[in-house]
Amino acid sequence: MIAYLEGRLAETWDEACLLVTESGVGYEVGLPTHTCAALPERGKHAAFYICHVIREDAQELYGFATFEERQTFRTLLSISKVGARTALSILSLYRPDELRRVAADEDITALTRVPGIGKKTAQHILLELKYKLKAEGLPASSAAATRPSAVFRDAVDGLLNLGYPEEECAALVRELLQESPDLDVSEVLRAALKTLGKGRM
Repeated sequence: MIAYLEGRLAETWDEACLLVTESGVGYEVGLPTHTCAALPERGKHAAFYICHVIREDAQELYGFATFEERQTFRTLLSISKVGARTALSILSLYRPDELRRVAADEDITALTRVPGIGKKTAQHILLELKYKLKAEGLPASSAAATRPSAVFRDAVDGLLNLGYPEEECAALVRELLQESPDLDVSEVLRAALKTLGKGRM
């Protein structure tokens, strides 16, 4: 079972890359959106924690920048009705700590933002996810625990209403909140629009 790979980045496309190891073997690795966006130039060194998914008709590799993301991906795969592509889409929109807050708050709306997940499926996933991620350790009643998640969701919604792509909005808002966790929604929106106005996205 492949659990870790490092080597030279040969090609990138969509949400995947071709990683060539020192032995000359190339591996196709699926990646979350934010990991794909942070890839180095072709020919540079890259390394990923790998989840090796084996199906009847295929073997697929999914790569993550951190071990925590890899383990969260494995947890998502253990939930019925969640396949590898859905799990990857969830982690493209929410990092592990954000996902724990979503589960702790039983935030169905947040999970339905993931492409392909409707309200009924979101309810099912959250029911299992809340316990599998031990989200009960993050009380929904705690303002410190829920505020960053609430600001994140409201800011992303604001950018979506202005017509910006969801995954790009989520990545930018996440970065802004990581740099300045105390920002409120209006401050995040102003900073995001300023960045978007410079043509970053």
